[in-house]
Amino acid sequence: MKPVRILLTGGTIEKTHDPHLETITFSRDGATQIPEILAQGRCSFPTVQRLMLIDSLDMTDEHRAEIASAITAADEEAIVISHGTSTMGETARYLQEIGFEKTIVLTGAMRPWSLSHSDADFNFGGAIIAAQILPHGAYGVMNGRVFAAEALNKNTEQGRFDM
Repeated sequence: MKPVRILLTGGTIEKTHDPHLETITFSRDGATQIPEILAQGRCSFPTVQRLMLIDSLDMTDEHRAEIASAITAADEEAIVISHGTSTMGETARYLQEIGFEKTIVLTGAMRPWSLSHSDADFNFGGAIIAAQILPHGAYGVMNGRVFAAEALNKNTEQGRFDM
């Protein structure tokens, strides 16, 4: 199997309940949820690299360029990117257009991993497997489906990704 690098960018998957603010937000100490998700799945082989911890609604092309630089610098051919769902498709298409000779899979969650009934671990496991077996290109893995970058679109009415 291919070595996998996980690039962390934030999104709902990373959010927690802040009892002081009474809202769902990123951890005050900047902690990430991904190592716990990997440990729960007994998945110890990926290299995890934190790039940023932002909501995808705040994702700009400057952030996407930072992601692209990290992909270029990575020795691994299989890349998984944790990303917020609102602009995941935009980022996938941005990366697809660059034409990396790597397999890049974006994933996230519709509900934070820190809360019960999250889809985070299911999506993350699928993304790690997909990154190891798909041909080069940019994809998204959500809701048990693999989407090519051009077809990665969130259906906000249904709360899922559809073709």
